[in-house]
Amino acid sequence: MKMSRWIKELSWIFLGALAVYILAYKGIEGRRTQDGPWQVCFTNQPGGSALIHINQPGIGITNVLISFPDCVVSAASFMGMPLFDQARTVPFAAGFGRCVFQDAVSMPGTIVLEVFGHEIQLLPRVLTIDKKEQPWKSGSTITLYALRPGK
Repeated sequence: MKMSRWIKELSWIFLGALAVYILAYKGIEGRRTQDGPWQVCFTNQPGGSALIHINQPGIGITNVLISFPDCVVSAASFMGMPLFDQARTVPFAAGFGRCVFQDAVSMPGTIVLEVFGHEIQLLPRVLTIDKKEQPWKSGSTITLYALRPGK
């Protein structure tokens, strides 16, 4: 009799702890991912020059373009929109560049890209290009020229 009661009580404690764990996990995960990941599209302009299109609607960043007019790329030579929603081993190929750092713990996190010799860092607070901060301006176009020709 006593063993049966002890097992029932232990089962209720276990179920209660499991319920608290599930609710806490869902709450923390929801808070962590509420703004969503960076949306970075590697594409090319009609003339073939490389273009990076950046959006992060969760924090109000839309249609930021980084243009590379002296770098002609073929659409068939790169993947369009890599996902930055899960942590991956770096470096990895990202469009016509590569991702050398990614922090996806709290979305949108931080992404550092190396593209045609430039270091482009996407932070929620600011955009940095070659370690120089630039404020985010939705709808803006930034023009960069390749530091490593022939890429």
